[in-house]
Amino acid sequence: MRIALSTGGGDAPGLNAVIRAAVLSAINRGWEVLGIKRGFAGLMGEDEVVPLTKSSVRGIAHLGGTILRTTNHGNPFHYPRRQPDGSLIEIDRSDELIANARALGIDAIISIGGDGSLSIAQRLCDKGMNIVGVPKTIDNDVSGTITTFGFDTAVNTALEAIDKLHTTAESHDRVMVMEVMGRDTGFIALHSGLAGTADVILIPEIPYDIEKVCDKIRERDRTGRSFSIVVVAEGAFPAGGQVHIMGKSLPGQAKRVGGIAETIAHQISERTGKETRSLVLGHLQRGGMPTGYDRLLATRFGGAAVRAIAEEKWGHMVALQSPHIVAIPIRDVLKEQKKVDPLHDIVQTARATGISFGD
Repeated sequence: MRIALSTGGGDAPGLNAVIRAAVLSAINRGWEVLGIKRGFAGLMGEDEVVPLTKSSVRGIAHLGGTILRTTNHGNPFHYPRRQPDGSLIEIDRSDELIANARALGIDAIISIGGDGSLSIAQRLCDKGMNIVGVPKTIDNDVSGTITTFGFDTAVNTALEAIDKLHTTAESHDRVMVMEVMGRDTGFIALHSGLAGTADVILIPEIPYDIEKVCDKIRERDRTGRSFSIVVVAEGAFPAGGQVHIMGKSLPGQAKRVGGIAETIAHQISERTGKETRSLVLGHLQRGGMPTGYDRLLATRFGGAAVRAIAEEKWGHMVALQSPHIVAIPIRDVLKEQKKVDPLHDIVQTARATGISFGD
């Protein structure tokens, strides 16, 4: 058996732990393992396909990033190609990818990625490739799994920032608006905001009214708490409004959202007269050493993916459904994106402890 591993989409802490566990699990079965560089680029002549051995993955479980590298614009069904005039077009290179995989004798692929990578995996599976998926996203927005690796690390990174913002905000009687990742879902903002005792949490699932956000800040002032912490997901938007779009995206990429923290900070300052500062946490949430929880979950996913291949569960994704790791059809996972339930007990607890969602 010869298998290959691919990491696609945005990186997440824990990717190397998945790779290590999958490589060791496969080699200990007597299988051969290859690594596809930069998503699927290595199978299309745009990068390398390299052998992965025990020595290749030695000492990488605690490292952030991915030794295979990754890309956000490597969809083989919509692959960007630059024309002689400098413009970009999209072409379908999926047949080329499949032919190259077969020429290399690859029997199965473990595709590690979020909903975009899983969608690609499903389409390749429909064309005859043997694929098993591993869910990866710091946003925790993949259905069918309780959590994804990388999420816990991102939340802890955001939480550390909130803790530090508290001291400087209180010292200066300021409002601090911190933007975290989450273009479609507010899991990072919700979990870090509640754990960090933020005063306002704004998420895409609950459109906000800026006046109600300001009401919360004024209420704190009246009770002698002259500073406030606002945590906002990058995809949050006002009721009746739209998400904040940042610049142009390359072909095959989703629109870039973000920059909402600066807008909200300006609106708060204008309406309340309070000194307000904004901070975009950005890619700090993707980098660094994974937490123990993420390292363990990623390792379990890597081992489970190899077991799924041994059981020929093609077109399936490994998922955490406590206390077990199971394999579920990717097609079912893609039916809907996981989002924060506005009635979830975490949201109810946040409201009960006085946190405003601006609604």
